[in-house]
Amino acid sequence: MNLAELAEYVDEAARTATEIPQISDKTPLTVEDAYAVQALSMQRRYARGEKRIGIKMGLTSRAKMVQVGVSDVIWGRLTDAMREDEGGVVSMAKYVHPRVEPEIAFLMKKPLSGNVSALEAMAAVEAVAPALEIIDSRYKAFKFDVGDVIADNSSSSGFVLGTWHSPEIDLSNLGMVLSINGRPQEIGSSAAILGNPVRSLVAAARMVASAGEELKAGDIVLAGGATAAIPMAAGQSVLLEVETLGMIGFNIGE
Repeated sequence: MNLAELAEYVDEAARTATEIPQISDKTPLTVEDAYAVQALSMQRRYARGEKRIGIKMGLTSRAKMVQVGVSDVIWGRLTDAMREDEGGVVSMAKYVHPRVEPEIAFLMKKPLSGNVSALEAMAAVEAVAPALEIIDSRYKAFKFDVGDVIADNSSSSGFVLGTWHSPEIDLSNLGMVLSINGRPQEIGSSAAILGNPVRSLVAAARMVASAGEELKAGDIVLAGGATAAIPMAAGQSVLLEVETLGMIGFNIGE
């Protein structure tokens, strides 16, 4: 398959919540080609009326980089159709094998792209919030190489945002507890996101620039998972508590 055909392949899998064989089973993709497939697949979504409203960062822990065999973070695009209501019900029918992970979100107040410092990056931020990302690789058994995952929009599938707060809050080491049905499942810190979530924002500016894009005013940036992702199941109640930033949650339906 050529890049356009691969884009249709992953887009249809996401659109219909259908599991597919890994692209790498036949021909492993280079990182460059994988991002080309992602961009083409997202163009199909935009053509259906979805709007790009930001980006998500992935592989933002050193352990995950080593696990997947990469030396840099990856990124994917967020659309308005991916946003789920805080406190609402998320339908399992929209996903293949979804998992949820705790994150920090940035809301941009002015454009940002290219090589920037942490100070410059934060000067472009309107607010910060706790967030939950629903990741859902469409590949069989949730297994993939780096080319597979990038082509599949870096597993980005859904997200929930909490209350926005002042960007002057120190994000470097906030305690985070992810609970399912009232029981803590993952306990971590925002420091697990590249040592400080601001570094993820700096990386986001660099990576969108390499694709000829920029972070725009009003864009949302998900900084990356602070703990391992937890598999989701119907009937569960998901709650994230973030030190200083408060609580955020949703329920999982059929």
